[in-house]
Amino acid sequence: MTRIQPSTKGKTPFERLLGHDEDVMRQWSTLGDTLAGDGKLSAKLKEQVRRTLAQQNGCDYCQAKGKPEPHIFDERTALAVGFADVFLQLKGDTPASSIRVLQDVFTDAEISELCAFIAFMTASQYVGAMLGLERENPLTLT
Repeated sequence: MTRIQPSTKGKTPFERLLGHDEDVMRQWSTLGDTLAGDGKLSAKLKEQVRRTLAQQNGCDYCQAKGKPEPHIFDERTALAVGFADVFLQLKGDTPASSIRVLQDVFTDAEISELCAFIAFMTASQYVGAMLGLERENPLTLT
């Protein structure tokens, strides 16, 4: 059970927590959709990064959407997930050397998108964790 009463606005349990302010909910959801979709980086790569972040950011709802799937990683996905792990372990105090490793495979535009995605997903997962957002149906989600 969430720590606050969800609003009646929003399509998902997460949106209903933000739906107390419809403008914030809409803009947050729009930015989330933009960042999670195909951009400079593929949505598939970013989903593996999201799953990686979810395992440590404390949001049960986010964790329920699945763990990372290393068996499907290509080099770019492995590097992006590794960078997300460094971000998590160092609480955002990511060394310049980590960016230099990314620059061997990613463009500056892709690195910018990856960093924005990691920051936004972390913030979203923190909101879920703070407000006690739980799995929708623990029996069907693994």
